[in-house]
Amino acid sequence: MTDDFTDLAAAMRVIPPADPAAKAVAIALAMKNFDALQGSGNTLRPNPEPSAKGFLTGARNMLKSLTSRPILAATTSVAALAFGLVLVLPLDDIFTVPDPEELRLDGDFAASPQAPAPAAPITQVPEIVSDSAPEANTTRQRAEAPAMAKRRALVPGDAATGALAAAPVISDPEFAPALPEPNTEAFANEDPNPVKVTAETPVSTFSIDVDTASYAVIRSSLTAGALPDPAAVRIEEMVNYFPYSYPAPDTDGDTAPFRASLSTLPTPWNSGTKLVQIALQGRLPALADRPALNLVFLIDTSGSMEDANKLPLLKQSLRLLLGQLRPQDQVAIVAYAGSAGQVLPPTPARESATILTALDNLAAGGATAGAEGLTLAYQVAKSMAAPGEVSRILLATDGDFNVGVSDPDGLEAYVAKNRDTVFLSVLGFGRGNLDDATMQALAQNGNGTAAYIDTLAEAQKTLVDQLTGALFPIANDVKIQVEWNPAQVAEYRLIGYETRALAREDFNNDRVDAGEIGAGHQVTALYEITAPGSPALRNDPLRYGTAPATGGSPELGFLRLRYKAPGSDTSILMETPITDAPATDDARFAAAIAGFGQLLQGSTYLNDWGWDDAIALATANRGDDPFGYRIEAVTLMRLAESLSAQ
Repeated sequence: MTDDFTDLAAAMRVIPPADPAAKAVAIALAMKNFDALQGSGNTLRPNPEPSAKGFLTGARNMLKSLTSRPILAATTSVAALAFGLVLVLPLDDIFTVPDPEELRLDGDFAASPQAPAPAAPITQVPEIVSDSAPEANTTRQRAEAPAMAKRRALVPGDAATGALAAAPVISDPEFAPALPEPNTEAFANEDPNPVKVTAETPVSTFSIDVDTASYAVIRSSLTAGALPDPAAVRIEEMVNYFPYSYPAPDTDGDTAPFRASLSTLPTPWNSGTKLVQIALQGRLPALADRPALNLVFLIDTSGSMEDANKLPLLKQSLRLLLGQLRPQDQVAIVAYAGSAGQVLPPTPARESATILTALDNLAAGGATAGAEGLTLAYQVAKSMAAPGEVSRILLATDGDFNVGVSDPDGLEAYVAKNRDTVFLSVLGFGRGNLDDATMQALAQNGNGTAAYIDTLAEAQKTLVDQLTGALFPIANDVKIQVEWNPAQVAEYRLIGYETRALAREDFNNDRVDAGEIGAGHQVTALYEITAPGSPALRNDPLRYGTAPATGGSPELGFLRLRYKAPGSDTSILMETPITDAPATDDARFAAAIAGFGQLLQGSTYLNDWGWDDAIALATANRGDDPFGYRIEAVTLMRLAESLSAQ
């Protein structure tokens, strides 16, 4: 035997005392370097020159030929692995592999009649934090550590086959791919409104809605190559997403905060029916007439917000908003994750550098103490309030309220209790765990609006172009009630507004909450109506029912609206008859969007009307489209058509 082999044999007979902790660290470090090798672009090449100087000399020459990155990783992996094996196992057990049937998923070894079980099996390995990884490796990565511990690791194997078995190791998140998170999205919706028989139910009542979140969520799904969940489709939010040229209240003598206009048109998907469009246009006060604004940014900084389309996009979006505030406005920031805290005390909007610094310093990490954050935000907002000013909370979140909300109804009641003094609006970011249902409930109970921001362009639309309407209310608790004339309308169907339905008696009850209209806001509602005797009627007359009236008034119906002036507890009534009136391109485009939504829902009311029809109707009635919102809708229809054909 050569001197080299003599030295090697002597070295192997020296067995240091067992140290389980050292073994654990060594195995984890070995796996880190083993994984790093898998991504190396530098391939290992054998030394073409044969060695005549013995085993160890040849090995040294071979290792010298390796590139620098693989040699460091390989030598560390081999040395650490060998060290870990020698420390714990008897020498004669090094080349024993357990029976696969006796290997449990958690990495522990069951007793084997062929080989003695290790005296102290390691079931957990201390977490190894990479020096190059972000501090604490982020909350989501820490949460994924148990799952990543199931990754394959090197353990004692068969000397003949080189077999490898599985053992639990926590891989370094710097190299480990993130496991896909489960989709926990939940949407607020109800079944589509059914056709009603006018002789049986002549009155339809609902709260107005100016939210637009559903349209942006649908766009996010389609541009990602998937049809949206039908539950995510709220048709009124799709229709209300677009600006329309509705007549505004008269500047002279008209004291109402908004104006109602009506039109009718043939239903695109049913020649035997008509569509009735109800349009409201809010007044836009002059800039100097708007009250001072106290704005609290309530920002979700939990671990789930780390993605680029969440907290980073949120920061960019709020930067756009800050540029629209006036010197007399104030801003405060409350952040919440594992716990809530005030990041920025009330600060004048003119001190933009201070506000932006506080915003930029926010980082994602921790759980989601949503309830605690809301409570603190309300306290801060109330401390900022002064007579005649508007106080509003902007909650920006991915909707993942997974901590501190054991009683969602209690949270909604808390928001509702404070809505007379502080309004709450919600901005949603990101997908995968979007709790749309909670966001909608909070916004509705908080006298605010809900929007979803998936791009910076959407932030521009929501927080710049429509900022005034989102922040300055001009009419509270706005309700719509339509009484249909059975002599002219035998059946009717409200398209959308399922989550805003009200009981008939709620219309006159000023204690019942409804939607708000902000400065310059627009509201659109569409009814599909069927005349008596039309072949499109869906219900047979009752044998013992009262025959509908004939003749009489030419009115299709009668529209009533109720609203409260900001700060008032008593509602004001507006009334106007519904008659045939010519439709505009705006009304026809709104009909195309309503058809778009029904196609996404798989509606049974469209007959053979399809995607080509919706695309043609929207394209022909684009009208004035300065920012491209309408042509974008046509593009989304085309995407939906292609995805539907798969």
